[in-house]
Amino acid sequence: MPANPAPFAPFEWMIAWRYLRAKRAEGGVSVMTWISLIGITLAVFALIATLSVRAGFRAEFVDTILGANAHVTVYHVSRVNEAGQTVRTIPDYEAMAARVRSVDGVTRVAPLVKGQVMATARGYNAGVEVFGIAPQDVLEIPRIADPETGIGDLGRLSEGIALGSGVARELGVGLGDQVKLISPDGVRTAFGVSPRVKSYEVVHIFTAGRYDIDRTRAYMPFEEAQLYFNRDGVADELEVMVENPEAIDGLTAGVAQAAGAGALVWTWKDSSSGFLRALDIEDNVMFVILSVLVLIAAMNIVSGLIMLVKNKGRDIGILRTMGLTEGSVLRVFFICGAFTGIIGTVMGVILGCIFAIWIDPIFATVNYLSGGGVWDPSIRGIYALPAKLQMGDVLAAVGLSLGLSFIVTIFPARRAARLNPVEALRYE
Repeated sequence: MPANPAPFAPFEWMIAWRYLRAKRAEGGVSVMTWISLIGITLAVFALIATLSVRAGFRAEFVDTILGANAHVTVYHVSRVNEAGQTVRTIPDYEAMAARVRSVDGVTRVAPLVKGQVMATARGYNAGVEVFGIAPQDVLEIPRIADPETGIGDLGRLSEGIALGSGVARELGVGLGDQVKLISPDGVRTAFGVSPRVKSYEVVHIFTAGRYDIDRTRAYMPFEEAQLYFNRDGVADELEVMVENPEAIDGLTAGVAQAAGAGALVWTWKDSSSGFLRALDIEDNVMFVILSVLVLIAAMNIVSGLIMLVKNKGRDIGILRTMGLTEGSVLRVFFICGAFTGIIGTVMGVILGCIFAIWIDPIFATVNYLSGGGVWDPSIRGIYALPAKLQMGDVLAAVGLSLGLSFIVTIFPARRAARLNPVEALRYE
């Protein structure tokens, strides 16, 4: 044996490996090693699975917002028109849209007319929010114009209306059917305002991926919406799309300035800020809770090493009398504990990645075994439980598991290194 062996020399690995393969008489050590290994594996698996589901849920939720809604909404402050009515419409919407379109980072600006009506067909009724938009503009809304999730021809919007899949299901209608829209703010006569009733052909049925959108939204041509909602020559708001929605805060000032006096802006982050903040808080809390779970699993390594040091006291004394240094003894037992943490971490990463990649069939199996109804889109907003495996989340789980495993291993390893060989061999 060299006088000053290099750290983690081959003989240290050999001794550690022999200690990990406990004999039958030392079965307690072997059992504790397996418990530590399984605990680390399950803790890392739970951490990666939770982080991937959290990332997938947030990504899917944000994508449904950005893919079916305006990144920035421009509307007008309340004012009194010539008839003495308080309105918030935009009279010069074309000029305002042209100015906003010239702002760097803005990709599309579309005037909108919005109104809430009652849709009825075949004796069924549903409350619907109608978006009046130019047919060429609706084709550029990703989640609405997606041919893989929608049916029908959105290019025929000028001939009818497009319904969300939830609205179509509630009304029991399909492509080519007639849907009657009823608005309480209709034709003004000498006897008051009578409801406006008009029928439209369903030319497209879309699925945006959000239950609240598919269940309440419909699109009709902009000019038709102006006539139907008594918005002659005006628009209710401007729908603005930008290149980088995540950096929308840096564009709001430019959009507001271009829109002119009396214009107000409302971003997608403003409309969903409460929910996004709740997700961030939940992410932090879940990471802390699961970190404690990893710590508890790592503490099993301490128990196993303490039992190993107690059982190997005689061996430690003999090795010390043969010239093994305290550092070598420390490294031997450090290898024993660290090896358990590394194997458990690797197995946990594999299980976590498999769960994230195959989450759809796994969740389908769970849903089938439980009788269905595990995931209610009317409550959670989206239709499925998503998972997004991110390298940062995997590295965070690996770093946390290995860091805790290495740290807790040091204490029993130091106890073994400081064991007095005389005391260890006194009663042998």
